[in-house]
Amino acid sequence: MSNPTVAIVGRPNVGKSTIFNRIAGERISIVEDTPGVTRDRIYTHSEWLGHNFNLIDTGGIQIGDEPFLEEIRDQAELAIDEADVIVFLVSAREGVSDADEVVAKILYKADKPVILAVNKVDNPELRQDIYDFYSLGFGEPFPISGSHGLGLGDLLDEIISKFPEDQANEEDDAIRFSLIGRPNVGKSSLVNAILGEHRVIVSDIAGTTRDAIDTRFTDGDDEFVMVDTAGMRKKGKIYENTERYSVMRAMKAIDNSNVVLVVLNAEEGIREQDKRIAGYAHEAGRGIIIVVNKWDTLKKDNHSLSNFEQAIRQEFAYLSYAPIIFVSAVTKQRLSQLPELIKKVDHNHRRRIQSSALNDVLMDAIAVNPTPSENGKRLRVYYGTQVSTEPPTFVIFVNDPDLMHFSYERFLENKIREAFDFEGTPVHLIERRRK
Repeated sequence: MSNPTVAIVGRPNVGKSTIFNRIAGERISIVEDTPGVTRDRIYTHSEWLGHNFNLIDTGGIQIGDEPFLEEIRDQAELAIDEADVIVFLVSAREGVSDADEVVAKILYKADKPVILAVNKVDNPELRQDIYDFYSLGFGEPFPISGSHGLGLGDLLDEIISKFPEDQANEEDDAIRFSLIGRPNVGKSSLVNAILGEHRVIVSDIAGTTRDAIDTRFTDGDDEFVMVDTAGMRKKGKIYENTERYSVMRAMKAIDNSNVVLVVLNAEEGIREQDKRIAGYAHEAGRGIIIVVNKWDTLKKDNHSLSNFEQAIRQEFAYLSYAPIIFVSAVTKQRLSQLPELIKKVDHNHRRRIQSSALNDVLMDAIAVNPTPSENGKRLRVYYGTQVSTEPPTFVIFVNDPDLMHFSYERFLENKIREAFDFEGTPVHLIERRRK
């Protein structure tokens, strides 16, 4: 089951992005220092008291020169479409405004929980002013301060109490994979070509598909569930002209996938939006395959494939583990190879390594390249063990985690990858001090 989604909605200048950053905390910067991942984001993961959820900041949405009221109307309608819980944010300093009432009228039609939060309550005197907001019709307002972090715990308690109840999924051995990417890279065409029949609408217009469509199929004795995530549900400039919304659809599919196919358009090359969308799959720790579609449309020479692959490796440096396949939905070139590749990546994503074999690799690696030292103190690696799969995650016990330089951690990861087949899956290393 995918994580619940929380949207923060309100007129401009009430502090939506500040609250977003407060709730997201450090999680908003998971891959910030990784080359090739765009830092700008309006959608992230967060957690409170063991409850994981997705968070949308409508304050980060750019709509161009649309009229003021049209802008907040579009933001509110987006939240209604995407979110399981909506946080309606207002400001104690300005009181109830006409724009607040516009947002409230839109949210009345939402068949979803709406929590009213009054921001900028930085001192006790302002708490008396929040009662005016009862007039908006959403019950008791929650006083908070984004700048000081006050009241956010109570707000988060209320948010998680409104989450849909988890429903246990039936045991299913099928491999779930999703196709993500910018509009018009050919995701729907790939779905049709893989299935061999038209299950979704195919069009040259970006954003034709309005919902994610789960399709179950078999390949030999193996069963797959394929999710198409073209991304846009409603017509209008906010959906059609802003590629950033494709991220929101992709995130929900990523949550429910074992393997993610990052689809690129060979005709258009690599765009910043491609890197943003792929970065979410990387952050989520899913198995990843890079699929270059429309390969049949290019004029090629003996170096075309290697040059394109080199460009991908350069632009997607953080996805060095992901296999690349060049396909065509029209001619079905190499499409028959996809099921086997998906199976392999899924298997590697679930792979578990015995501690004895892992520690042999670690000790051999240290013998080849001794651990670094800093200020006369040398890093000592005692032993490692795998603590989870999907993705494979290893805890390395050391004398001082601060001595583990990023470059040496990458060296150990590479040695683990050389010894064991982890193609297509991220590998996480966690350093802990040995007690």
